[in-house]
Amino acid sequence: MRFTLQLLSVFLYALCGLTDTQAKKPNIILVITDDQGYGPIGRHGHPWIRTPHLDKLYDTSTRFTRFIVSPTCAPTRAALMTGRHPMKNGVTHTILERERMTLKATTLPQVLKQAGYTSGIFGKWHLGDEEPYQPHKRGFDEAFIHGAGGIGQAYKCSCADTPGNKYFDPVVRHNGSFVKTKGFCTDIFFTAALGWIKAKKDSDAPFFAYITTNAPHGPFIAPPKNTKRFTDLGFAGKPAGFYGMIENIDENMGRLMGKLKEWDLYEDTILIFMSDNGMTGAGSRPGQQVAKGYPFFNAGMKGMKGSADEGGVRVPFLVRWDGHWKAGRDFDTVSAHIDVLPTFAAIAGIKTLPKNQVEGRSFLPLLTGEKKTLPDDRYLFTHKARWK
Repeated sequence: MRFTLQLLSVFLYALCGLTDTQAKKPNIILVITDDQGYGPIGRHGHPWIRTPHLDKLYDTSTRFTRFIVSPTCAPTRAALMTGRHPMKNGVTHTILERERMTLKATTLPQVLKQAGYTSGIFGKWHLGDEEPYQPHKRGFDEAFIHGAGGIGQAYKCSCADTPGNKYFDPVVRHNGSFVKTKGFCTDIFFTAALGWIKAKKDSDAPFFAYITTNAPHGPFIAPPKNTKRFTDLGFAGKPAGFYGMIENIDENMGRLMGKLKEWDLYEDTILIFMSDNGMTGAGSRPGQQVAKGYPFFNAGMKGMKGSADEGGVRVPFLVRWDGHWKAGRDFDTVSAHIDVLPTFAAIAGIKTLPKNQVEGRSFLPLLTGEKKTLPDDRYLFTHKARWK
């Protein structure tokens, strides 16, 4: 009997060791919207946008209220993928092959592979369209993307989208092969991501899903059911499309969160929501009404997309890990796109980062509650990234 108890004790001790050191890492989902900016979320004080699902995420998240990105798309994405300021990645613009991220960089999914993560991207890549620059060549196991910086951007160069591509029924590139889809682009990207997540949910390997919508980037086209609410209120076509796309994104966020709950992934998955730069507004401007009785709103900030002012670079950054990290907290510590890679690496338990590359810092101690603030001695510099 004594021998049996000793064996049982040894077994339980070994089991505890496995739990501590080899437990499955959390899944990570990063949703990034295109040109939404900080203002158009209900909880940010917007007086008339309807974003009930983002509002719910806001209420249950840790919020970084001074999260800084670049003023335009590709530079922010390069910083997210490398932990390094974008111009050091060779990304000096958003078009004409200046968006190609150096092949010498180690990417976020490549870093996460050290901890056994499988990674998928769904939507906008915008870091090079030639074969060596494609995401399925740069660490992503699953790639379902449109080309260039936006659907239909088919200018003459190697970094262009499929000619004649539209927001409805777009041609996308799936792991290097072109496929025709059916439906509205944002719905399609979320559906593809959800299909992939469902296939991975019972795997022993954790997953990283990068859902990166091209909405609400122009041209400002949304499903009719989303634009109708605004045109009925007197909005012109472009702003109706812009804000309609945001409300469609919100619907898809609700669909995503609903499936995570249905599939029992809530407590296994970290969910993050952000935007890539300041809002465009589809022609609406500060001091003007978007429609009669509907004032322009950008949270009182100066500047919009393309500007290095606050309104061009400050974006939402909502982080939720249900059952693990305390909800309803605000941190005004200056954080940035370059901090995402080191933070995700810390979450995954990765100690070794790409040598001479990462310039950001992990804000995991804030999320876990280990620290209430980080040193406030950093300076962040940004450039509008329109290098001629």
